[in-house]
Amino acid sequence: MSQKNLRYLLFKIMIELKNISIKKDFVMRQWIVVFLIITGFHSILIADALSSILDSKKLRVCIWPEYYGISYLDPRTQKLRGIDIDLAYELGKDLGVNVVFVESSFATLIFDIQNKRCDIAMFAIGRTPLRLEQLALTTPHLASDIYAIATKSNRRIHQWEDIDKPDVIVAVAKGTYHVDIMKQRLLRAKLLIVDSFAAREQEVEAGRADVFMTDYPFGMRMIAQKEWANLIKPSKPFYITPYGWAMAKGESRFFEKVESFIATIKQDGRLYKAAQTHHLEPIILME
Repeated sequence: MSQKNLRYLLFKIMIELKNISIKKDFVMRQWIVVFLIITGFHSILIADALSSILDSKKLRVCIWPEYYGISYLDPRTQKLRGIDIDLAYELGKDLGVNVVFVESSFATLIFDIQNKRCDIAMFAIGRTPLRLEQLALTTPHLASDIYAIATKSNRRIHQWEDIDKPDVIVAVAKGTYHVDIMKQRLLRAKLLIVDSFAAREQEVEAGRADVFMTDYPFGMRMIAQKEWANLIKPSKPFYITPYGWAMAKGESRFFEKVESFIATIKQDGRLYKAAQTHHLEPIILME
């Protein structure tokens, strides 16, 4: 039941209350009050996400505006671009609502969802144990391996096998899944955890770190925008992570709606078209 219909029901019940004699129907009045408390006001407080979205005609979408190819705020045009931006608009269109983007990040993702800053996060959310525990993650539509970025002038790093060696410093950004993976995988190199994505670039460009770890979309951004950047690809699959979207747990109706949307765009060509537009065909999942 929508909040609008529920409020109407409560109004009708309150009218009936006025028509009940206090002397003759005191017990009935008590039961109606109990009913209001249990079913009425409680339902308003816990109105599900899908009803709120449809009633307000607004879908609030968390994005990270620095994610090239995914949800990137182009500094030249000041417009958002990326596969998940395109798909957010498609989801809004299918729901018949407007899309409002809310700035977020990987470091604040769980907090933003759980505190209802947005209805859904759509910026290629990697499936990690912590996120699976705290959030409802959708069926993935992308999957990326881990890549490294070094400077072209770095004489020690030429291929993937050069990374995990003594005296090599590997930078990763706090809040990304790269932190836990590289803690597990690095045996000889030193891991440097920095506070931001910009910081890991600065550490490598300045020579304080040899490489930083990233994924396919961000790797494409680096070689497209940074003359000094050298993309190091793994010689064989290293750690492929599926990417989807995230929402609050317990919102089954909204979750099922989004799952249906994902299945549809994989079949009707909208996913492939969006991936093609942003040069992400190598990492889309069509099944």
